[in-house]
Amino acid sequence: MSKYGKEILIGTVPVIILFLLFIGVNVIPLVFMSAILATFFFMSRARNGMNIGSDRKTKSKAAPAYMTFDDIGGQDRAKRELTEALDFLIRYDEIQRLGIRPLKGILLTGPPGTGKTLLAKAAAHYTNSVFMAASGSEFVEMYVGVGASRIRDLFKEARNRAIKENKDSAIVFIDEIDVIGGKRDGGQHREYDQTLNQLLTEMDGIHTSVHPRVLIMAATNRKEMLDSALLRPGRFDRHIEVDLPDKKGRLHILNIHAKNKPLSEDVSLDQIAQETFHFSGAQLESVMNEAAIYAMRDESEAIEQKHLSLAVDKVMLGEKTDRESTKEERERVALHELGHAIAAELVRPGSVSQVSLSPRGKALGYVRHNPQQDQYLYTKEQIEHQIMIALGGAVAEEMFYGGRSTGSRNDFEQALNMVRTMMDSGLTKLGIIDREMVTKQELMKENSEILDELTKSTRELLEKYRIVFEQSLDILIQEENLSGDQFRSLLEHQTKNMQIA
Repeated sequence: MSKYGKEILIGTVPVIILFLLFIGVNVIPLVFMSAILATFFFMSRARNGMNIGSDRKTKSKAAPAYMTFDDIGGQDRAKRELTEALDFLIRYDEIQRLGIRPLKGILLTGPPGTGKTLLAKAAAHYTNSVFMAASGSEFVEMYVGVGASRIRDLFKEARNRAIKENKDSAIVFIDEIDVIGGKRDGGQHREYDQTLNQLLTEMDGIHTSVHPRVLIMAATNRKEMLDSALLRPGRFDRHIEVDLPDKKGRLHILNIHAKNKPLSEDVSLDQIAQETFHFSGAQLESVMNEAAIYAMRDESEAIEQKHLSLAVDKVMLGEKTDRESTKEERERVALHELGHAIAAELVRPGSVSQVSLSPRGKALGYVRHNPQQDQYLYTKEQIEHQIMIALGGAVAEEMFYGGRSTGSRNDFEQALNMVRTMMDSGLTKLGIIDREMVTKQELMKENSEILDELTKSTRELLEKYRIVFEQSLDILIQEENLSGDQFRSLLEHQTKNMQIA
């Protein structure tokens, strides 16, 4: 209806109602019925509008993908598995001769920021397929049936675009599939249950001999939440783990993101790769970007090593803040961080790179550690050393102030997580256990015994180096930073005096 038609209707209806009232007609039933019809009309228009919007949204996501596997670093194993699976789309005649059933679905799992979406885009480029992308949240609506309709439209649009662009295959990518693919509890029938049912139906309807062929790819970082019907063979046939990169992978990612950035000759990306253990690809990209920002602030022509080190700190801990703290609070924070540093240096010699009082993010101070070898297996002794380092800050506060502060909260969370790891790995007095078969009282008792014993050992260790606390405190308060070499010289001097005595 045109704008003028609506205005004429709005003006005419009140006049007719007034005229009927004037001649004595009861207009209440007429008004009531008109209101009901208008409500149904506008609800129908709104629903049609959502469906039209979903079609437009689907089409807008169908942009061509120019990402290649060479543009993705640190995922050699995942790329190898993925290309092998994608070859089923490319080498169709050969697999048909051998009687191989092509894959219908590939599920990418792993932590956030590891490159799952990039791999899906590269897969479309590798197979020369139409790429249709959507997020799981786009299919969940208040109105029943809308999500299922959008699933149908997505697959239909993928086939139509492949035919229109004269391509042999189409890849449908659904990010965060756990939103619509969560486990069904058998209770009340929910809207996204219908959406999941429609997705399962569409996957079953993918016939490998039909042209164009359709491959569905999905990504999630919560695979354990997915419904078993999605994960069975014949639907998502391949589950590819896209994990955090190792040192070699991190170096590859850093080199990729350094291509368009001017680096100083003294820059060592290998050292940054060592320092960024457990960083994802997204975090490594952020490190290079933040380093360039620091270089711009310093009006430097090239990115220097100090800029990269500052960028690692920012990505790990956050930006420096302008918090003003009292002298007593600064001293408490300094002693807390020195407790961590001394404990770390005693159980892992040469590990401390810097002790800082500069507030970053929520941290009022921090200890920067030297690069360590990537390690994925830990002994009981190594975990205990890690717990002692975490407890060092709280123990140092108790030594000098007689009590702890709220600054130890994150340290205690780390210690508890490591104790939990020891229990789950059978490295405690409880032996090999199933948590469901052990009472909470037994677990708490073992947890308390471990932490109390390691707290006592940490206190005995740090008490021998009380003078190092006092000497380091003055430097740290004045300069806000204490280098690892400077800190180690004070520690070694005290160690020699103890040996002479």
